[in-house]
Amino acid sequence: MQEHLNFYIDGQWVAPTAARTLDVINPATEEAIGKISMGGADDVDRAAAPARAAFGTFSTTTREERLQLLRKIVEVYQSRYDEIAQTISMEMGAPKFLAKIAQAATGLGHLNETIKVLESFEFERRSGENLIRYEPIGVCGLITPWNWPINQILCKVAPALAAGCTMVLKPTEIAPLNAVLVAEILDEAGVPAGVFNLVNGDGPTVGEAMSAHPDIDMMSFTGSTRAGIAVAKAAADTVKRVTQELGGKSANIVLENCDLDTVVKGGVDHCVMNSGQSCNAPTRMLVPESLHDRAAELAKDVAEAVVVGDPDSDGTTIGPVVSETQWNRIQNFIQLGIDQGATLVTGGPGRPEGLERGYYVRPTVFANVNNDMAIARDEIFGPVLSILPYKDKAEAIRIANDTPYGLAGYVSGNDLEEVREVARTIRAGQIALNGAGPDFSIPFGGYKQSGNGREWGEFGFEEFLEVKAVRGWFAD
Repeated sequence: MQEHLNFYIDGQWVAPTAARTLDVINPATEEAIGKISMGGADDVDRAAAPARAAFGTFSTTTREERLQLLRKIVEVYQSRYDEIAQTISMEMGAPKFLAKIAQAATGLGHLNETIKVLESFEFERRSGENLIRYEPIGVCGLITPWNWPINQILCKVAPALAAGCTMVLKPTEIAPLNAVLVAEILDEAGVPAGVFNLVNGDGPTVGEAMSAHPDIDMMSFTGSTRAGIAVAKAAADTVKRVTQELGGKSANIVLENCDLDTVVKGGVDHCVMNSGQSCNAPTRMLVPESLHDRAAELAKDVAEAVVVGDPDSDGTTIGPVVSETQWNRIQNFIQLGIDQGATLVTGGPGRPEGLERGYYVRPTVFANVNNDMAIARDEIFGPVLSILPYKDKAEAIRIANDTPYGLAGYVSGNDLEEVREVARTIRAGQIALNGAGPDFSIPFGGYKQSGNGREWGEFGFEEFLEVKAVRGWFAD
């Protein structure tokens, strides 16, 4: 049982202003594995003040000083890598292999990519007789989720540090223990007091106080669209920049001239990975009518080969979903799919056989889905795939874009030019062609209700910068 009852403020671990605690639950066992304090508006005030004070000096550090700091953070992070992976596995249920090769690895990936960006970024450039300068935006409020927790922390913290910003982080209260490790790593690496501050708590209390705080210049939020709207509204009175990475309902367009076995297997595996708890998961598989039944058979075989079980076991493919609340939400959607007339191919309500304890979900595939059904329109955030038939390519594109979301999309086919043509028409922030993998150097973010702004690489770095034009700098 880990107790982390203090907040990291101004380079020290300090007690909260009021004693209010929350248990951290292991979703595989439904038992408490930790306890944190829940902060309030006064704690946000206490964190914002040193962040504001530290900005005056940290914003003037040189590129080389910040590079040296980031390299030291990488060194300390690597020394605690296994502990990070184990912590994430325990608090949000990722299988140990996934926690190690993906969850913990993403944090290191963002740190290393940020170093590359900072090494070559032009903070000043000429425009005629004028100078264009990129300067740190100020004090940043960072709010991060539980599904890829350290990924989202470090794709914000790393570029903020590289830009010369200071910050207050509110991690998810559901899986907060990895954020404590981040604070310890930054402290050991020598991040100056006040530059990074950590306050635990919930969105309606700490998150809203951060969003409305006059000493916070920017909010970077990752989470649900509903909560993102609340952040934007709270931030409006202080006219601060708000960047948001929100929900998704990504279409996976399977073209007629493709290797169906390979594409369906890849699509199902991607959909259920991390127990379906990825905002960019390809949860809507669009297939030609002539291939629909065969695709459903293939998807059934792949889903039934998924091993749901203890995250600590070597053979586990996916672990539990993160909480009882999420489990109940997913069950409701599965029942809705049945009630609204979709064909249940495999899976369904309830826990997998032999798992009576833990928030485990049966990998579920629906076929004959239409885009008006709840399972096709709403973000379920569980291992649930909907297969939708389409008549022709034009209808596939229309269905793919018929969603309030626009985070990601997927297109597969043997004719690369046709695949590219379809990709150009999808209104989403990142499209993967023929199973292309992730790349930390390219922008990640969405259209429509999937948010605004971008993360990762140079695009994510620029979100933490203001642009200043100085007229006449180069005048004779």
